Amino acid sequence: MGIIAVDLFITLDGVYQAPGGRDEDREDGFEFGGWQAPYFDDESGASIGAGIDRLQALLLGHKTYDIFAAYWPAAGVDEVPEIAAKFNQVPKFVASHTLTDPSWEGTTVITDVAAEVRALRDRFDEIHVIGSGDLVQTLLAEDLVDRLNLWVYPVTFGAGKRLFGDRTIPAAFRLAEPPTAFPKGAVSLVYERAGEPVTGIDITA
Repeated sequence: MGIIAVDLFITLDGVYQAPGGRDEDREDGFEFGGWQAPYFDDESGASIGAGIDRLQALLLGHKTYDIFAAYWPAAGVDEVPEIAAKFNQVPKFVASHTLTDPSWEGTTVITDVAAEVRALRDRFDEIHVIGSGDLVQTLLAEDLVDRLNLWVYPVTFGAGKRLFGDRTIPAAFRLAEPPTAFPKGAVSLVYERAGEPVTGIDITA
């Protein structure tokens, strides 16, 4: 059985909203779009690219899918050819109840996330969810996140969409790789699912 890996850029206070562009997602009046750019460097870019290189299928929420489908088939080929080639080549799955005719070649629409994502695990070694915060909340609630690939950036906003919402179930994770710090202050953290939380340990015993 394969794994579902979530690739997410987050702030120190857990906000994942609109890292890539000022107008990417202004929902609820979010004013800080494009916050990732000041902390991007070649080293963190290589880390992100290495993760993309491993994926065998791409699982996206509807909003992120629309952004990707508008960019990667055309403009991305010229600007970031390696990533564009990967995204255009691999099978893509988009969770949506309204999308019926996806424009990006190789896309399949899924409507029952809990059932269909579990079935996808049997087909691919690594399925990556990039961005797609609403979908990630559903996957966390259904205990379908096997790995968290987090790039944490040294900034806080006190507002915005956060990684762990109200539907998150109690879960333990283990650090699967040594943390990596990048020159401009971002840190890469890789966690894998590790059973149930352990609490109430008596440290004096």
